[in-house]
Amino acid sequence: MANIQDCPGFEPFGEDVKAARKKRRLSRQKAAEMAGISTVYLINIENNHIIPALPVIIQLIQIFNLPAAKYFNQLTAGEEHDQRQRISRKVMMCPEEHLLVIEGALDGAIESK
Repeated sequence: MANIQDCPGFEPFGEDVKAARKKRRLSRQKAAEMAGISTVYLINIENNHIIPALPVIIQLIQIFNLPAAKYFNQLTAGEEHDQRQRISRKVMMCPEEHLLVIEGALDGAIESK
């Protein structure tokens, strides 16, 4: 396991996993089972800034539909404005059936420029 300081771009990973898990109303135990890891390992990822092994990262990204590029593209990590990051996280957690509404709102906002 790597520490957060060793992995630029992964600073929000644990928080993103935790937020996505809560959004889906999954217990830590159930989420850990889905990822094939122990509950303690998941707790360390979510709360203690531990970066998991690559197969676990991939599992968590797939399970929670997290934006892989956000974590692996360290050139842009940290450059986004906080509000853009919050919106991006919320869109990633949004149920599929609401994405059309969100896309329409974004299109309207862009066109109104």
